[in-house]
Amino acid sequence: MSLVVRVRHLIYAAATVLALALPASAEDIADSHLKAARTAIDALNATDQFDGILPQAAAALKAELIQKNPDLQQAILRIVDEKTLALVPRRADLEKEAASVYARVFTEEELTAVAAFYNSAAGKKLLTEGPIVTRELIKAAEIWQRGIARDLAQAVAEELSKLTAAQAAPVSPAPEGSPAPEGQTQGSSN
Repeated sequence: MSLVVRVRHLIYAAATVLALALPASAEDIADSHLKAARTAIDALNATDQFDGILPQAAAALKAELIQKNPDLQQAILRIVDEKTLALVPRRADLEKEAASVYARVFTEEELTAVAAFYNSAAGKKLLTEGPIVTRELIKAAEIWQRGIARDLAQAVAEELSKLTAAQAAPVSPAPEGSPAPEGQTQGSSN
């Protein structure tokens, strides 16, 4: 999933969660605030991901009904298409809800700043090139992850090898005449 899509989903999810927690209703939000929210949503293309909901629902319904009643295929196709087109104006309801959600979470000034950025050349480039940057960043992170995991495993293996080599080394008795370890006398093991 691209960075831009992730950011949009994160913003939308956060806005939704916060909106549910806030008591304000659309009637409590100034028209200018809602307009700023709609402008920001348009700049972010925040609701574009929902454009396929009605066509997908229509296609699924057609398939289901035709499977149950293959002899009515032409009628099913015609009726579902007619009813789908009749529901298209309801897409505006989602835009109104989205604007309310954004307006409850962001101030009018913040929404204006968001819209200004995403309508700028840099903002538009972020929206179009963001997915490519994200894909390349993920590749770089995966390569780095493999390298760092390899280096960590190698460093730990070297240290463990030294530790096991030191533990496996035989303990030889001290030669005659050499000083005994502290607290011991030569010839006694205490």
